Amino acid sequence: MAYHRQSFVVELQPIGRRAEISPGETLLSAAQSVGVELQAVCGGVGTCGQCKVRLTAGSLSAPTLQEREKLGQELLERSCRLACQALPTSHVTLEIPLESLTSSQRVQLDGLDLGVLLDPLVVPFDIAVDASLPGKLRETINEAAGQDVLPAAGSFEQLSETAQRFAGHLRLAVNKESSPFTIVSILPEQTRIFGLAVDLGTTKLASYLVDLETGKTLAQRGLMNPQIAHGEDVISRISFASHSGGAAQQLQRRVIETLNEMVRNLCIDLAISPVQIVEMVVAGNTAMHHFFAGLPVQQLGMAPYLPATTEPLHLAARDLGVEIAPGAAIYTPPNIAGYVGGDHVAMLIGIGAGSRKSGPPFLAIDIGTNTEITLCVHGRLLTCSCASGPAFEGAHIGHGMRAAPGAIERVLFERGAIQIYTIERRLPIGICGSGILDAIAALLDAGVLESRGNLRKGAERVRQNSGGGEYLLVSAENSGSGGEIVLTRQDISEIQFAKAAIRAGIEILLEVGGVDASALEEFIIAGAFGSYLDVQSALRIGLFPKIPLAKFRQVGNAAGIGARQMLISGSQRRLGESLAKQIEYVELATHPHFQDKFAQSLFF
Repeated sequence: MAYHRQSFVVELQPIGRRAEISPGETLLSAAQSVGVELQAVCGGVGTCGQCKVRLTAGSLSAPTLQEREKLGQELLERSCRLACQALPTSHVTLEIPLESLTSSQRVQLDGLDLGVLLDPLVVPFDIAVDASLPGKLRETINEAAGQDVLPAAGSFEQLSETAQRFAGHLRLAVNKESSPFTIVSILPEQTRIFGLAVDLGTTKLASYLVDLETGKTLAQRGLMNPQIAHGEDVISRISFASHSGGAAQQLQRRVIETLNEMVRNLCIDLAISPVQIVEMVVAGNTAMHHFFAGLPVQQLGMAPYLPATTEPLHLAARDLGVEIAPGAAIYTPPNIAGYVGGDHVAMLIGIGAGSRKSGPPFLAIDIGTNTEITLCVHGRLLTCSCASGPAFEGAHIGHGMRAAPGAIERVLFERGAIQIYTIERRLPIGICGSGILDAIAALLDAGVLESRGNLRKGAERVRQNSGGGEYLLVSAENSGSGGEIVLTRQDISEIQFAKAAIRAGIEILLEVGGVDASALEEFIIAGAFGSYLDVQSALRIGLFPKIPLAKFRQVGNAAGIGARQMLISGSQRRLGESLAKQIEYVELATHPHFQDKFAQSLFF
């Protein structure tokens, strides 16, 4: 997108769209100009108060009377504004809360599940006791548990006060992994207890509420990671945290606020109390893990990219401000390296890597802003991370966006013409990752795109410009924003670099493992982007090695599956910790053949 001097750029997160508007135009106008649908039932006059946004960078005009009335001083001090009233006075970045959008983004939640033996680490005990006697309460609890038990929070005197409210008929949620056992929550007898598994991604958060007595997932929710407003990738966020006082705490607080929102909504859905959620598992990449746990992150932004810890952690929910049972612990799986975290361990658990380690070779890949790959061969687990960047999420693409209604998600070369398909079949307003991948494959099939990534001069719908040309995907009259949607040479370069990083990582692992791609029994693709990409398009552009289509398996959110399995099974946690210790991390940056593999992989 070309930006003019007498205009302002408005970046709309977490949608991933950027708009250019003239001075005097509102933020609402900016959103509407690129097809981002904000709630504005009053028609943009400031009386409904539904188009709330939050300023995270840049400057805006002074609050209007309508904003002071609808938002109040507290929200204004937190940089919240009404999009229909605020005018940018510089380039700005906005965070749009979910409730301000007329439709939500697509977040991958489901995955192919594997059954595991139910062995939760927090278990219930029902007891009847004279709750007025703290000593008797302690004695009865110890007898029920078969050993000494201590409160994880508070004292027995405080527990006694709670027990009296329930007339001495209690259900205790006890953490049997701690030594001694600890009381996580005290509830009325027969009250169900739950756990929460969270896949804490760079772009998206997925949470799963699980019944700890049956192992069944009862509800799930997905939201965008609010940290996107401070950087689309982990490097940007590490830089933000390292150069701004209190910024790391701000990033931690924003994630915890979002988790608490998810907890509240899940509890409303099932008519339960947050104190019934007695344990959590949070799996994230190393940077997301460190932000969440409040660990230093500066060292992750410079060689040799060392984590503050690779050990599994047991964090107190109350210390982090996570609003679940007062004594609940939050388990985080071990990290492997600076850019391979506990979410990859969870993914390996989710695909059953532990039971397959000694079998035929297979490769598992989780494609995202940072892509993690593991090759299992001859009993070895070889792992690397690829700096694939956010291009597959639609970022750094001129008309790119994340997967929301109106995003082009599929592009095909059919019957001699380029055909496009959008999410919810709405008028197109931009293009998301799977659509970009398809578009490049379709242009290759149509003979419009050359193997080096250049658009063929003179081809239909190809226009020349100073940036190397562009292809007109959607005309202005056929779009949902009233503007053209084009794929530029620069956009194609972004995908070339991303796909080259991933393909080079795959080739290096195969080389280190001493195996050819043709010997792989299975090629497993996990993660949100991996769920929606067309494997044939990925093969067409050279993202994956040319092996039979039947060997590919798309498994959805395997990290979410693994997190749930570690929530309900202590043996799965131990397996994950064992796998993490067995992994051989291959550092691509220092591998002697990486640059050659990367250069070769730039070609389509």
